[in-house]
Amino acid sequence: MEWQGRTDGNRWMQQQLINCFRFLSLHIYYMGVAVVVPFYMLFGKGFKASYGFYRQRMGWGTCKSFWWCYKNHYRFGQVMIDRFARYAGKTFRITTENLELYNELEKGPDAFAMLSAHVGNYEMGGYTLVAKSKCIYMLVFGQETQTVMENRQEQFGKTNIRMVPVGNGMNHLFAINEALTTGQILSMTADRRFGSEKAVPCNFFGAEALFPMGPFATVIQRDVPTLVVLVVKTGTRSYHAVVKRLPMPEAHLPRKERIALLAQAYANELENVVRQYPEQWFNFFNIWTTTTCQNPKQ
Repeated sequence: MEWQGRTDGNRWMQQQLINCFRFLSLHIYYMGVAVVVPFYMLFGKGFKASYGFYRQRMGWGTCKSFWWCYKNHYRFGQVMIDRFARYAGKTFRITTENLELYNELEKGPDAFAMLSAHVGNYEMGGYTLVAKSKCIYMLVFGQETQTVMENRQEQFGKTNIRMVPVGNGMNHLFAINEALTTGQILSMTADRRFGSEKAVPCNFFGAEALFPMGPFATVIQRDVPTLVVLVVKTGTRSYHAVVKRLPMPEAHLPRKERIALLAQAYANELENVVRQYPEQWFNFFNIWTTTTCQNPKQ
């Protein structure tokens, strides 16, 4: 059974965690995470996919892959701790690479899209990439816990971000249309598929991987400028945001080919960052169509 993408713990536990952060050091929680990670690896739902990524896609040996799988789970725990610490009012230093690309589009009159991934802590980017003249419509996992959703809303409300839960209904489609027709910003993750969502195959770490078609089809249909924004953890209380602009495929090409080209450009940028921070891609699902390692780049 695969991980369901929902933050662990009930409402009371998560709220008490936030309260404790107001007077306890992050290092205390990090040490606790280091202790419980082996149990998550043994009994959790993300170990198989995480270990398979390092073993098959990175092409590492058994021991090295196991060690990096531990680091992956540990870093994930740290990122979750940082999220709740931010809810409690703790601050983090965030540097941004190519911030001018975002500022240029944000000041313009037209809509644009930002594609992220489950790398590092994208939520931290919401505290840095401030929308002054536009509103950011951020698509979020609709089954996240109430505590997380409420605290996100409180924090993001300060930077003009509107959360749009993606569930079984059609409301998020209306929100997407509203964002792109009124010159706003649409923010989506583009590295994870759920259910029967249509997929687009891309070359990713030397093999064919399936990415969700929805985000790329939306961009191509509306023909809006698109940024890739990935936020990685660089220290105890520091993060670094990487901003890249994706090249738009030529308009005369067939729609399906344009979607494939845009998705591949995104996959390339994602791979570049994951290779620099291989422990910070928290995709606890197998997205590849083959389990054979095909000469991964070292």
